[in-house]
Amino acid sequence: MNHPRTNTPTVGVVILTMGDRDKELQALLDSVAAQEGDPAQVVVLGQGVTLPPLPDGVAAVELPQNLGIPEGRNAGVRWLREHGGVDIVLVLDDDGLLPQTDTLRLVREAFTTNPRLGIVGFRIADEEGLSQRRHVPRLGGADPLRSGRVTTFLGGAHAIRMSVIDEVGDFPAQFFYAHEETDFAWRALDADWDIDYRADMVLTHPRTAASRHAVYYRNTARNRVWLAKRHLPAILVPVYLASWAAYTLAQRPPMAGLKAWWAGFFEGMRTTCPPRRPMRWRTVWRMTQLGRPPVI
Repeated sequence: MNHPRTNTPTVGVVILTMGDRDKELQALLDSVAAQEGDPAQVVVLGQGVTLPPLPDGVAAVELPQNLGIPEGRNAGVRWLREHGGVDIVLVLDDDGLLPQTDTLRLVREAFTTNPRLGIVGFRIADEEGLSQRRHVPRLGGADPLRSGRVTTFLGGAHAIRMSVIDEVGDFPAQFFYAHEETDFAWRALDADWDIDYRADMVLTHPRTAASRHAVYYRNTARNRVWLAKRHLPAILVPVYLASWAAYTLAQRPPMAGLKAWWAGFFEGMRTTCPPRRPMRWRTVWRMTQLGRPPVI
């Protein structure tokens, strides 16, 4: 008997790990395997480490060194392409967990319903079910339980249509860590793709501070400068950088962090991170209508 062919999008899951979260990684993989519908193609990439034994059907790729977050994700996308390809790439933090079994179904439905949907960002919630302000991609971290159209997404849990990556390119490997999602989001918006934040798609994740990463302050500042120089119309570059400098000072970071931030800022000013492809003013206006003009 011939079964009718369906147009259900195929999903590939990319997980990066540094090899120090074996229990958390196993729990995440179990939660992916428990999802409703067709199984996803899963690849785990060890960033310069030996991977632990993985469940049957999960691919293991051991990278020779830590390539950074964006290039590690790029390597995962390349692997998926080389092994048959998928329609949607789902990226998850290795210490996260999908608490609901319908998440992949919701992802598939979202991309099927809206052909111009390019990216979906998940809600990241801590052990108590609360979302940190920095995990809500709106100004002020407003209302984490409200879904809607946004201008960026969270790296720890998101889904991207593969054709968007084909059109706008990879994550910026030079960034190594910090703001690579915003760089990708701005390119997707400029190509007229939509970005949605979905509060009903949840990744639980331990409550952490972004500053736990040793390179946080320096990379945050450097990559902000590179982001502006790569994508903003020239007249907006100083406005954007001045607003972020003022915001950083208002947060009163520790003196060591502030020194690292300024070092990164000036590194970004004196170095290039090509290519420079300023977004259209039409995109600037679109982002403004969505509540986050690219000067804040």
